[in-house]
Amino acid sequence: MNQEFMNTIHNCTIIHGDCLKYFSNKKSAARVDLTFLDPPFNQDKEYNSWNDNLPEDTYWQMMKDVCAGVFEITSDGGAIYFMQREKNVKFVLQCLDKTGWTFQNLIIWKKKTSAVPCSYKFGKQYQVIAFATKGKKSRVFNRLRISPPLPPNYKYERENGLYLTDIWDDIRELTAGYFAGDEAIKKENGERFHKQQSPLALLVRIILSSTKIGDTVLDPFAGTGTTLIAAGQMGRKAIGIEIDSDNTKGIQSRIEEMSQADNVMRFYKEYGYTENLKEIWSVDSMYALTHKKAQPNLSLAL
Repeated sequence: MNQEFMNTIHNCTIIHGDCLKYFSNKKSAARVDLTFLDPPFNQDKEYNSWNDNLPEDTYWQMMKDVCAGVFEITSDGGAIYFMQREKNVKFVLQCLDKTGWTFQNLIIWKKKTSAVPCSYKFGKQYQVIAFATKGKKSRVFNRLRISPPLPPNYKYERENGLYLTDIWDDIRELTAGYFAGDEAIKKENGERFHKQQSPLALLVRIILSSTKIGDTVLDPFAGTGTTLIAAGQMGRKAIGIEIDSDNTKGIQSRIEEMSQADNVMRFYKEYGYTENLKEIWSVDSMYALTHKKAQPNLSLAL
């Protein structure tokens, strides 16, 4: 039986279970406005509650079922951001097309890490994120302006930053070692809790781009809960579905006792040139709420 963890102050709901079972229950599945879809990549990695070595046909049929389930509960004009390995672009686009989504962009996330060496082709240094909408036009799309470091061949600083494009090369992957920093969740023995933890900066950007305050954000493979952490602090409702009970407990702990590394306000200045930033970013941070004396009202329902 699924366990549902409800945080009524932060508007975060964690569901322990299979996202496909959640989608099949049309009466209880909530309407969502944005979905971040970052499933296991079927690379034969070790997971406690997941077979990461499925036959290719089985894996991609499941991904189609997930995309169809998300589509069914998404508001008109709502968005999905589907992250995958670069070699799977064809399959990602097929999944989205065959389940009703309208393709908008293929975002290249260059992860600021060393390229994976290959002996017979160019080294790999990026992942893809397919952005699609339910319908031809986005119900919400905020044109973000950022101010990344000036390239070496540029002489003058930009007066008003520049609009975000489909190349994201300013967000570092949470790799092992020094560059993982304090954001990467670790076990008591110092090992990484989850090797595929998404960086908070990535979810902040996606949520800012395709939602407004009060919208509902879904993560069907919630992992360490980064989507919920970002959405909750920025005034959005969040639903995370996670099949691994250890991960579910970890998300609960992460929301209850947020670290300084999870404070999204450290990214606020990066978007300072965005014209409507104050309208789309709630500054009543969940981080601030969790560090007040009054504790949030938490319940665990079976």
